[in-house]
Amino acid sequence: MELRNGPLVGLVLVPVIWVVTLLLPWARMPQWCLVVLLVVDFALVGLSRLDTQGGTALLVVVPALWLGVYGGRGAVMTGICTVALVMVPGLVHTGPNGMNLSRSVTTTALAIVVSLALASLMTRVRSGQELIDLQRRVADATLDTVDVGLVLLDAAGRYRTVNRRHHDFMRLAFPAGHDGLAGQVGDVFHEDGETRVQSAEMPTYRATLGEEFDDQLIWVGADPVTRRALSVSSRLIRDESGGFAGAALAYKDVTDFMRALEVKEEFVASVSHELRTPLTSIRGFTSLVLERRDLPQDVRHQLNVVERNVSRLDRLVADLLQIAQAEKGLVLLEREPTDLAHLVRQAVEASRPAVEAAGLTMHSRLPDHLMTMVDPQRFAQVVDNLLSNAVKYTPSGGLIEVDLSVIHQRVELVVLDTGIGISPRDRHHVFSRFFRSRHATEQSIQGIGLGLSITKAIVESHGGRIEVESEEGLGSTFRVRLPLDVPDEHQDPLWDASAVSV
Repeated sequence: MELRNGPLVGLVLVPVIWVVTLLLPWARMPQWCLVVLLVVDFALVGLSRLDTQGGTALLVVVPALWLGVYGGRGAVMTGICTVALVMVPGLVHTGPNGMNLSRSVTTTALAIVVSLALASLMTRVRSGQELIDLQRRVADATLDTVDVGLVLLDAAGRYRTVNRRHHDFMRLAFPAGHDGLAGQVGDVFHEDGETRVQSAEMPTYRATLGEEFDDQLIWVGADPVTRRALSVSSRLIRDESGGFAGAALAYKDVTDFMRALEVKEEFVASVSHELRTPLTSIRGFTSLVLERRDLPQDVRHQLNVVERNVSRLDRLVADLLQIAQAEKGLVLLEREPTDLAHLVRQAVEASRPAVEAAGLTMHSRLPDHLMTMVDPQRFAQVVDNLLSNAVKYTPSGGLIEVDLSVIHQRVELVVLDTGIGISPRDRHHVFSRFFRSRHATEQSIQGIGLGLSITKAIVESHGGRIEVESEEGLGSTFRVRLPLDVPDEHQDPLWDASAVSV
């Protein structure tokens, strides 16, 4: 081949080398093969410039970019290859005159600058990637050190991040493995530890629907010995436009707390049962002694005090037993056709002496009759507890109102008072067991905080709900709503709406 044909050969082969560079499977080939090919590319560029015009300097950019990927070493190799294979052969062939020397130096400088620029860019990219990798490793290590199971879901409900603690929970809940998608069912149970959680009730599935919640209690694991109780909370993740981008869930292990609570409830129930026998004996013998006609007046007065306190203690024991049963889901109801209007009217009349003694006024608005299916004894306890509460927490001169009605096929009982009210902080805990407000404690109002908890359990056992509206210093309104379950023989009429004031 004549040397004068070198530029043509170089111009033809340079694009061919580029195509080969793009098509070869470099992932399966040793690195030196690419370096050799790039050196050949430089040689062909040098060959293309063996004419008086010098060819185009841009051809040297492509191999310079490839070598720039290798950082500083690649830039050095670019300089060596450009000088040895492009600059020197060109000067030897055309002569080291001013034009040729200027053109060769420009080409060499261009190749080195391009390679150095890419090398610098790659260094920054690698540094940024290393920083990202370091941050990711720190984040993973941090997530793995917390004693809470953490899950990150994307918008489609796929698991994106799961820490080590939650992997332990998942091995209990899904011994056969997990597909990494929200809503999968396994050995996951409700608070009772027996009813399996269905897909639509799973915390992850609820989170993918956009729900935010706290303290959903579940049990994971089929073995009662190794299973764990988890309190689950969920928070949404939103994108820049405010759209749903996923959810973050936290699973807190509350097994020890739940088992301690169970032991406490068993202890309370056991002690309450044991107290029943001596209390019955004391009450019986006190009643027998009080029947004697030869008792001195002062002794009779003292025995009456004993009887009152035994009755009070008996009611307290009954409350403890009942709340222990309610926590275990054992609030058994004996429903029967009941005239709620008559039942509430009796409770209002029974509370009249306490209302008058406290210097209060009470009004009621009750229908003549309202037939429905309830447990009369349990529901009477609801009314008594609400009225007793209103009397205890309303200062002298205050007002209590009782209203019973049917609204949208639901029975509604309202007990309103103008008492001390409930603070916003206490309002969320008013139905909790043993809860007593700050005002009740400061004013030494008697009680141990079980009445409203028992009331809530009875109402919910009837399929209803109880709510409270209150403002501190202005009073409270308790509202009980029950399904209107009318006995067959009382379909016509449902109720008599004429009101009676008491």
